[in-house]
Amino acid sequence: MQLELPRLLIGGTQSGCGKTTVTSAILQAFVDRGQIPAAFKCGPDYIDPMFHTEVIGAPSRNLDLFLCTPDTVRALLAKNGAGAPLAVIEGVMGYYDGVGGTTTQASACDLAVQTDTPSVLVLSVKGMSLSAAAVLRGFAEFAPNTVRGVILNGVSEGMYAYYRDIIEQNTGLHVYGHLPHCPEAEIGSRHLGLITAGEIADLKERLHRLAALAARTIDLDGLLALARSAPVLPYTPFAPQPICTPPVRIGLARDRAFCFYYADSLDLLRALGAELIEFSPLHDRALPDGLHGLYLGGGYPELAREALGANRTMCDSIARAVRGSLPTIAECGGFMYLQQRIEEQPMVGVLPGAAHLEKRLQNFGYVTLTAQRDTLLCRTGQSIRAHEFHYSVSDDAGDAFRASKPLRAREWNCIHATDTLFAGYPHLHLCANPDFAINFVRRCDAYRKGK
Repeated sequence: MQLELPRLLIGGTQSGCGKTTVTSAILQAFVDRGQIPAAFKCGPDYIDPMFHTEVIGAPSRNLDLFLCTPDTVRALLAKNGAGAPLAVIEGVMGYYDGVGGTTTQASACDLAVQTDTPSVLVLSVKGMSLSAAAVLRGFAEFAPNTVRGVILNGVSEGMYAYYRDIIEQNTGLHVYGHLPHCPEAEIGSRHLGLITAGEIADLKERLHRLAALAARTIDLDGLLALARSAPVLPYTPFAPQPICTPPVRIGLARDRAFCFYYADSLDLLRALGAELIEFSPLHDRALPDGLHGLYLGGGYPELAREALGANRTMCDSIARAVRGSLPTIAECGGFMYLQQRIEEQPMVGVLPGAAHLEKRLQNFGYVTLTAQRDTLLCRTGQSIRAHEFHYSVSDDAGDAFRASKPLRAREWNCIHATDTLFAGYPHLHLCANPDFAINFVRRCDAYRKGK
């Protein structure tokens, strides 16, 4: 099939240059004009899409060329961009930063090339004058790319024309405007990155301030014209079919402690025949009635550990369900929650070991998981690509899978898994290997039928 979708990738020269702020400002500015874009995030990050979602009122999606094949990524872009006046994709890290730190694989550049999407770089010029042009020329010439222009972040009104002129005269790139520093619209950060969207009470007001600023200082019409220059893109649809009727009921933990899910993973479960029943481990007293499966995603359980541990009726409800063979996926924060303790706070207690917070990231980055025995999601020897991002370490991380780092000779055991359980630190994008999702839904259906 052919994808006809105006699209634009907002990349960056480096992490911290303001990609999320600029992207959110542009999204809100288009929404305020009545042109509601589709929003995407390059890579595995959960938090940036939360800001996109808050702006457009619909889930932002991840496009990740390590976790998923190029065909799957193009299909997800087409599915989730259908009917939108344009798609805005936020890049990851620096524009060329890919797998292993030594390749462009799965970088923002790789995604732009694989999807034929024009790119605009965000550059913070703090501490630079003419060197800004040298930096951008380097990005424009380093490797095959789709870079067409730049947006300057943190530039004052008085200095904008100066930077615009030296960049356009020395690089051939078009400057699509700038976003001045806006203290009243700043978004804070902490150990896992930005504060999540749901934690900022006046987020909408901040976004509208940014959008009003962007409407005045960024060439939105120029960006739209650039997006419309994207060529037609061939793709193969990703259209899984239901494997059970009526739908199985899967409980989905959703609150400020458990909020990290890939929207396309949840869509895949629904397409296969699952009804997702949201509940709050923080605030509800017990699991919803009539569940056939359970999905405990990642998030920030360490920041809510006292409240989670104090809700003993919920902990006991989950413990009974897991011990009663309710098919269960628990990723990262969900895995921590099922252990004996987080620090000294008792948790659900169905898994051995405890989670302890460290000052540095643990096993950070992409991994390939290979099953060492038959489990809930797959058979021995089958694999799926995944991602880890956590500061905690467990006394017992499990041994049902072997994790291996791409491009590096480093491997380790992980995951507690049985024929009804998958629990460990790695985050799964189920579209990376749909058979894992199919096996989960089938096991939920078997549980419903008493098998």
